[in-house]
Amino acid sequence: MTPRFSLVIPAYNEEQLLPRLLDSIDRARDAYRGGPDAIEVIVADNASTDRTADIARARGARVAFVEKRAIAAARNGGARLACGEILCFTDADSVIHPQTFNEIDRVLTDRIIGGATGLRIDKRTAGRVLTFAMLIGLGAVLRPLLLREFPRANIDAGVVFMRRKDFEQIGGYREQRLFAEDVQLLIDLRRLGRARGQHLARSNRAPAIFSTRKFDQHGEWHYFLVPFRMLSRDFVRRYWYER
Repeated sequence: MTPRFSLVIPAYNEEQLLPRLLDSIDRARDAYRGGPDAIEVIVADNASTDRTADIARARGARVAFVEKRAIAAARNGGARLACGEILCFTDADSVIHPQTFNEIDRVLTDRIIGGATGLRIDKRTAGRVLTFAMLIGLGAVLRPLLLREFPRANIDAGVVFMRRKDFEQIGGYREQRLFAEDVQLLIDLRRLGRARGQHLARSNRAPAIFSTRKFDQHGEWHYFLVPFRMLSRDFVRRYWYER
């Protein structure tokens, strides 16, 4: 049968955390009212040097090989292999909620062009909680600016979803962006939907779990300096693309 959902996972050397995500996907497929066969899983292997692709194939996922080292390129490469009517994207170090696909079905009405399931962090420590509070505060400051152009902007993260035809119409993810490509995609979707009277959905019933492993790698308080360092392309490459 033609799948209803294609879940695309960009992955670079994710042999350690990918099985955890795939376990959560299995639970969500089993819980889906349309049956597990309605969901295909695609791992977009972004030039990994470990067993990422082998693990994906052993677990029944399709593998798209993407040589260009950019998260946006990996997402687009996985989408090109997809057969589903609805495209979904999540990160390889995340864990999705068991009700993910039922929740997407619930919110993706004709008035909705796409959206995200939302997320929560996997480990709560002082540094991580305060970092996310800072980001939420920044969002509160920027929200009035966003609302001027995008009423009901609803920019969020987690499992991002949209209809494949709309993804193709906006040209997918912008591959020149080395980070924040997921935010840009939702902005592009919102622009497309505005003329149709559609808007983005921001669900909070089935949040994904967001990995805070960069805090383990770089320290509890490191992120307070990250926004000031993102002007350096060299820093962006090291922070997002090199271990």
